[in-house]
Amino acid sequence: MASNARVRVEERIKINIGEAKNLPSRGHGSVGGRDVFCTVNLDQEEVHRTNTVEKTLNPFFGDEYNFDIPRKFRWLSFYIYDRERSGKQDKVLGKVSIKKEDLRKYQGKDHWFDILPVDCDSEVQGEVHLEVRLEPIQKSEDAPTLTRLSVRVIECNGLTKNNGACDPHVNVSLWCENEKLESKRTKRKSKTTSPTFNETFHFEIPQRPGEITADSLAALQLRVTVWHDSPGIFGNIFLGEVRVPLTGEAGLKLNLSHDTWYFLQPRENNRVIAHDLGSLRLKLNYTSDEVISSKHYDQLLGLVLQSPMVKPVTCSAAYILGQVVSNKQEAAEPLVRLFLHHGKIVPFIESLSEREIALETDPNTIFRGNTLVSKCMDELMKLAGLHYLHTVLRPVVERIYQERRPCEVDPGKLGDGERLETNFANLKGYIQETFAAISKSAYQCPSTMCRVFAALKRQARVFFPDNQEVQYCVLSGFVFLRFFAPALLNPKLFDLTQEQLDPQTSRTLKLISKTINSLGSCVGSRSSVVSCKEEYMMAINKDFFTDSYLQKLRLFLDVISTESAPHQALDSPIILKEGQLVKRAMSRRISLNIFRPSFVRRHFCLTTRGLSYSISKGERPRNEIPVDNIRGVEPVDEAVFKKRNMFRIVQPDRDLYMQANNCVEQKEWVDILSKVVSHNLDKTEQYHPGLFREAAGWTCCRSPTQTAIGCAPVTADKLHADIKLATDSDREMERLYALFSAHLDQLRRLQDSFSYHPAYAGDPSFEPKDTVVGYNTVASIISAVNSLQQEHHDHDRSRARGIRYGSRMAPIGDDNYLQLRAAAASESGPRRYRPVGSTPG
Repeated sequence: MASNARVRVEERIKINIGEAKNLPSRGHGSVGGRDVFCTVNLDQEEVHRTNTVEKTLNPFFGDEYNFDIPRKFRWLSFYIYDRERSGKQDKVLGKVSIKKEDLRKYQGKDHWFDILPVDCDSEVQGEVHLEVRLEPIQKSEDAPTLTRLSVRVIECNGLTKNNGACDPHVNVSLWCENEKLESKRTKRKSKTTSPTFNETFHFEIPQRPGEITADSLAALQLRVTVWHDSPGIFGNIFLGEVRVPLTGEAGLKLNLSHDTWYFLQPRENNRVIAHDLGSLRLKLNYTSDEVISSKHYDQLLGLVLQSPMVKPVTCSAAYILGQVVSNKQEAAEPLVRLFLHHGKIVPFIESLSEREIALETDPNTIFRGNTLVSKCMDELMKLAGLHYLHTVLRPVVERIYQERRPCEVDPGKLGDGERLETNFANLKGYIQETFAAISKSAYQCPSTMCRVFAALKRQARVFFPDNQEVQYCVLSGFVFLRFFAPALLNPKLFDLTQEQLDPQTSRTLKLISKTINSLGSCVGSRSSVVSCKEEYMMAINKDFFTDSYLQKLRLFLDVISTESAPHQALDSPIILKEGQLVKRAMSRRISLNIFRPSFVRRHFCLTTRGLSYSISKGERPRNEIPVDNIRGVEPVDEAVFKKRNMFRIVQPDRDLYMQANNCVEQKEWVDILSKVVSHNLDKTEQYHPGLFREAAGWTCCRSPTQTAIGCAPVTADKLHADIKLATDSDREMERLYALFSAHLDQLRRLQDSFSYHPAYAGDPSFEPKDTVVGYNTVASIISAVNSLQQEHHDHDRSRARGIRYGSRMAPIGDDNYLQLRAAAASESGPRRYRPVGSTPG
């Protein structure tokens, strides 16, 4: 039953930050620009920052960022800042905030959002946990009966920070219409966004028990307001409030205790004042996958994996998905990951490319469009070739970042004091270095990519036997135009650097990318002359578009497209991830040394051999932990150190504690470390989730010795794939199911076309049996999708019944839960389609 199935929710978002326009100037009447950057925030936690665009009120960012969402959130926000060059705090100009439940409204399309001002009411977030009760009391026999309102403020969670701090307290007050009758407050809690108060307050309401009516309490309202105690002239800062009516459908019932979580809300009397702060263009793609048990995907998985063997390929499940989905990238990502995971990527790509090459009449346009096979190749090279790309291009990119030599060769864009001859020489040197790095790396190309390239070359020879240049054209279109050149153009997107791109370096990389792109177009052409839109690039191209360079590139393509080529092992370990983390000092008695900080920032580098850290990037490592010594990787609860986004490396002798910059980075480090050490993990391995203190022992199990056996099992999910290609098969199947489900109407129309007439009339490869194969494939897809729809619907109904509105899982004010409950309450269930079982005659 679906209700008993293990269901997990996996959320992901892809963001394209385009541009902002009409930002306010620095002062009244000022015409000067600003130095502008934009941040991406989950609620208030910054997870990404764009490059700074200088001296403009209409900045173009052109930044793309995608990540798995690691935690619950209410708002996706984009803050626009003006960078202060004087070293002062950057000034926030405004923000765009989008509710989680509204993200799908803007799915996949560019949209202009108005930039709104930032104030305490716009920053409200978090929840408050209250226990409220109305009860009659009588102090003595002669005294009148009273109704007492008891309010217990239990805790808050996820409160807003102000200038990096949060020292909250809670005011509890009773109101009659707009008049405050009585007010009380909790004690202040220091330096926490999740305070525990556990304080109870009583409010007496004169009333006889027999006379308690809805009308007598209609004007009464409980207000719970959370404040941050701010020092100085600003005083308390508003963090949010909750208003609880004492009557009506949402009111309190006599003698019934209401133990409830509430989302904090802005002040009701807060007026939104119109501000002309400009607008921001964004493109959002948000996905939320409810991944169910593996067995439920078996039917659809079998259909998809059978695709390379289906003849003709146009009747296969994978090809049909590419036909009904307009955005081929959405289909390519899960398909490639699945076929890689199951070791069938080569026949899959080969089956798709064979048809495309067979239908192409102009060899110069093969794979140049955004077809399913070209998008699948993009995704394959990004997955299988990312570490190869880092090995080849990262040294070149890092050198360009460090040297920052001017390379502008457009006479109209030369900076002050720059000479065209010097810039030309600088650019030529960087292009030569890039070319040498690529051409010498052929034997390091991953074997998976080589096997696919060999299949593409073989097909080009079959369909174009009289044109030997086609085999190079087919390969260069992928290798240079869709792999090396895009990585140079956007190195942050391909994780080639973590540095912010300044305009000069960005321009240099763009010019190098142009040349590599042109070389790729030329190597597969009968002519060695390539036209350039920019006249100033002709001087560069004539130095590189020679027989010597082109011969080296063709030799490179020959090697990477030979399945039997002897691939060399990399001399150095592959860098999997690196970046700045805060490390807790490992000395047992560190707390006794007041001159040495307990937490220090270090540069960490994870390779296939081990995890090392140094004081700064490029310096000699201070310590290195071999992969074989890591027994597990576990997140650390915030309460242990009162710090967010911490995780630990579990070792036999002593754990290493680290803090990431944000929740997204924490998840990325934990995920990649878990994959690297998966062969070490053992379900019997134990660790201490708490912290060892000299005086008190372990905080988790109170064991007095630091070497005591752990009290909790290490997470040990074995991974059977290569760490660089590890795939969550069930999640990818959920994504495929969602795509098929969203296009069921197109599938039905396609099924009808197979039923009544040849769907591929006019195609030279058409045979009568095509309609039978196609009909059966579509029928099986619809059947599998209907079954999965029912499983999801049963799960949604079960979950809606199992969650109480007002619980921690669904606080009062949770619009997502209300939508789920409304959808699950429907008795109609998933959409139904006519039975499929018969085949066309």
